Amino acid sequence: MQKNIAIIMGGYSSEVEISLKSGNVVYESLNREIYRPYKVHILQDRWVVVQDEIEYPIQKNDFTFVLENEKITFDCVFNAIHGNPGENGVILAYFDLLGIPHTSAPFYQMALTFNKRDTLSVVKEYGIKAATSYYLNEGDEIDTGEIIRKVGLPCFVKPNNAGSSFGISKVYKEIDLLLAIRKACKEDSEILIESFLDGAEISVGVLEYEGKVKVLPMTEIVSENDFFDYEAKYLGASQEITPARISEEVRRKVEIVAKKVYEILNISGFSRAEYIIVNGEPYFLEINTVPGLTKESILPQQAAEAGISLPDLFGNIIEEALKSN
Repeated sequence: MQKNIAIIMGGYSSEVEISLKSGNVVYESLNREIYRPYKVHILQDRWVVVQDEIEYPIQKNDFTFVLENEKITFDCVFNAIHGNPGENGVILAYFDLLGIPHTSAPFYQMALTFNKRDTLSVVKEYGIKAATSYYLNEGDEIDTGEIIRKVGLPCFVKPNNAGSSFGISKVYKEIDLLLAIRKACKEDSEILIESFLDGAEISVGVLEYEGKVKVLPMTEIVSENDFFDYEAKYLGASQEITPARISEEVRRKVEIVAKKVYEILNISGFSRAEYIIVNGEPYFLEINTVPGLTKESILPQQAAEAGISLPDLFGNIIEEALKSN
């Protein structure tokens, strides 16, 4: 008997369109002999199932909908929402209350990993190397000299709770720091400022696959821009080389650290973390627990390199979610 799968997509952040693309790829890829997928748009003004261009309202009291006079319930939710409320755990707490399995980590782990500052605080306690950082909240008094003395130049200014490189700036001169902070504040009220790490950027997918934590083949990011910004990620202004051009010794080091970070943060489901290799050592940047899932996205590229098709990749994560419930 086919299992009803709600693929939630959209969300309340700047990443709505990217999420819709990811969700549609999942919808197209799932094995119809095993699953009956539904596209569920979670938007600010409505929650609807979209089928044959018709919208069917979701009943929020139990996350069901009515199709041709039949009440449809879901066996599992596939989370394809980048940002709020999917990647930050908010909607997952709701599914936990309803007892509906979902493909992401528990809501607390999702909230933790969506917060870059809190994630860094946790992993650093376990000896994971990371950039020197400085924290600001919107409205704080800003001492640009103090910031530069701590993190140096150039540095990165990032919104603390945002994805897809929205609001990020690379700052070379102290005079440009305030403008970069204002830009980041358009995305979030909490700001993270980090020292620049000079080295190769490596993206590492880690997931639960067939009951075990699996590190996928790594991707080297070579941006045509000054850093791996939105244009580089989504508009083709970068090379994504899989497998990464690193030595076997460095690859082993990154694999050990990536698996350790996944386990430290108690993640389940998908993750994709970014590292900078400095003098042969991996430095952790951040982790994404709802990475892009289009055919061009990094995690599916890595899965393909490992011999895992999209139907197997997505089907496996659903089965892992159903097993753990």
